[in-house]
Amino acid sequence: MSNTSDPASLQLRTNALPDDDGPPFPNPAMPLFPFVSRVATRRGLRMAYLDEGRGDTVVMLHGNPTWGFYYRNLVLSLRESYRCVVPDHIGCGLSDKPGTDRYDYSLKSRIDDLEWLLEERGLTRDLTLVVHDWGGMIGMGFAARHPERVKRIVAMNTGGFPLPAGKKLPPSLWLGRNTKLGAWLITRRNWFCKFAAKWCATKRPLPADVRAGYLAPYDTPAHRVAVLKFVQTIPLAPSDPGYDIVSGAAASLEKFRDTPTLLLWGMKDFVFDRHFLEEWQRHFPHAEVHTWPDCGHYLLDDAGELAITRVWEFLQRHPLT
Repeated sequence: MSNTSDPASLQLRTNALPDDDGPPFPNPAMPLFPFVSRVATRRGLRMAYLDEGRGDTVVMLHGNPTWGFYYRNLVLSLRESYRCVVPDHIGCGLSDKPGTDRYDYSLKSRIDDLEWLLEERGLTRDLTLVVHDWGGMIGMGFAARHPERVKRIVAMNTGGFPLPAGKKLPPSLWLGRNTKLGAWLITRRNWFCKFAAKWCATKRPLPADVRAGYLAPYDTPAHRVAVLKFVQTIPLAPSDPGYDIVSGAAASLEKFRDTPTLLLWGMKDFVFDRHFLEEWQRHFPHAEVHTWPDCGHYLLDDAGELAITRVWEFLQRHPLT
């Protein structure tokens, strides 16, 4: 029996039916996001997540400033044959958006949240991780804790290790990470979300309804705390919070040398560019790689059905026994 006086020991509660206690925020993107989110509550904070389909479990982890909406078309394509579990990190999407007095927005807390959710749902074996942006650091941090649980990896424009040699933090991220002006622009002017919606798809602009879907959860300064904290907590040096987790995840990558891995990359991503892809390939020389020279950070929007087909084919080629 858990000690309920200790907040860290509180059990996650997952509703049997989503409408018993719906997500904190209504779905803003119907019909592009035609799902009913479930809710898990930990320490008084509600995490919205999708649990769609049956079969082997595919866990999809989004980054910043996106939410589960990024994976909408992948879920629609896979759920007939796979169980798709897609959490919205605390502060993101349809999940609660607490102030920093209630949630510390650290990488460790992100990994703890994921670990609790999957364990509460009984998902402790034969997992496929699909990771994008910050989802890579969260997912590979989880994988470092539980390498025996992760059987396949799909990584797209993300990292699972410290900043690669030769890669510098882009000036726009430096501004948001290190200055009061940058923090004001992100929270008060919604600069980061609007910039991403406009520039992270490079092959073709995002349609207006898709842009609106990405932006909808981050409609007020109070709802952009996570967006800011993701930028402010980018771990660059050993003294930065979370750097130990990222470096530990990098050290654990050798445990996945035989794990089927798929790397999908938009080469016009100005953050997770060729330096990150080359680092993934250095750690995973066995990985299957597909690149798109004209696509950017929002690869599943830019490359569309072609990228989704690559994921489907990869899963079919590497069935779990």
